[in-house]
Amino acid sequence: MAGGASYQDDEGGQGAITDINVTPLVDVTLVLLIIFMVTAPMIVNNPSIKVELPKAATGDETLKSTLALTLSRDASGAVGIYANGEKTDEEHVKQLIPDMLAKNKDLQAIIAADRGISYGDVVHIVDLVKSLGVHKFALNTDPTP
Repeated sequence: MAGGASYQDDEGGQGAITDINVTPLVDVTLVLLIIFMVTAPMIVNNPSIKVELPKAATGDETLKSTLALTLSRDASGAVGIYANGEKTDEEHVKQLIPDMLAKNKDLQAIIAADRGISYGDVVHIVDLVKSLGVHKFALNTDPTP
């Protein structure tokens, strides 16, 4: 038989090999597994592409489910509060959170503070957020190099 694999059976005749050879299948599967194991961490650790989204007057405000609160010390040494990047005060935060909770019950507050801000000030903001009904909150940190 030209070009085909054959063997000699017990009766002395020639026949085609009809068994499946699993070894190449296992080899290819293991190589693909190794490739995926190596490339998966690279894909996950890549930061997303930064894009500037267009503005729309009909944008849905109820989709905003995060409130970013930042504590920062200004030039005079006083602690300033920023809500979603805008300078504010504690009274405005007390009005802002119930308004945001009315639009979205799953509101999450992300609290960030400068390293020099006292622990008591941070706990005060956490307590304020919890007392206003926000049950999901996180403290923002930077990873160590």
